[in-house]
Amino acid sequence: MAFTLYDASVPMMVRMLHNLSEILDKGAAHAAANGIAPATMIEAKLAPDMFNLARQVQSAADAAKTPVARMAGQTPPSIPDTETTFDELKARIATTISFIQGFTPEQINSAEGRTITLPLRSGPIEFTGPNYLTQFALPNFFFHVTAAYALLRHQGVEVGKMDFLGRPPKA
Repeated sequence: MAFTLYDASVPMMVRMLHNLSEILDKGAAHAAANGIAPATMIEAKLAPDMFNLARQVQSAADAAKTPVARMAGQTPPSIPDTETTFDELKARIATTISFIQGFTPEQINSAEGRTITLPLRSGPIEFTGPNYLTQFALPNFFFHVTAAYALLRHQGVEVGKMDFLGRPPKA
């Protein structure tokens, strides 16, 4: 049985988004247990020129929904970045999971033989479907999930590697 574009994208993104949601739960619990205003954690940055936690979570969600839609040959939906609480960020993650789970393997695998154009400010870049997924979409997705994890860890939230990776699915 062949390993497909769908196999490499939707199930993994769903799992990582679930893990990110659980990490946010730990962040909210840490804030409550330590008398930290949740907004302080949500607005935190690792460096002045980096996105804050809210924007990292929003970007992780976008980095899942956008490539999945593009691989399926659809225009990704635009979602305003208005979340300011842990619950709102978790709702955005849940909405993203629901959206990407709505695609069939056939829709995603149809990108195998198509060109996907990534619109950038500097001009469009064209990828094959597999190269788009492996050379841009997945690294971008993991960058934002990792940054969100690191922001919470940096603020003292007790999360570790297994929180990031989550429990492996049953074989």
